[in-house]
Amino acid sequence: MSAPGQAPIKDDRDYLDKGLDSIEKKYGGAKFQDPNKNRAMNEKITDKIRSVFEKMTGKKVPAKVSN
Repeated sequence: MSAPGQAPIKDDRDYLDKGLDSIEKKYGGAKFQDPNKNRAMNEKITDKIRSVFEKMTGKKVPAKVSN
């Protein structure tokens, strides 16, 4: 949700992004409590996970999981 007077934030995160955010919130301490601050780093991490998955299996990550 956004604060009053601000535009709503579009949530275009997929399940992999949301899962990483959840892990960071639970185990990352105060540094990772706001997932929007770490968005660029998280995108790089999840993109690498996707590419390794595709390289190892030869299959694309399902659209339901990945954007």
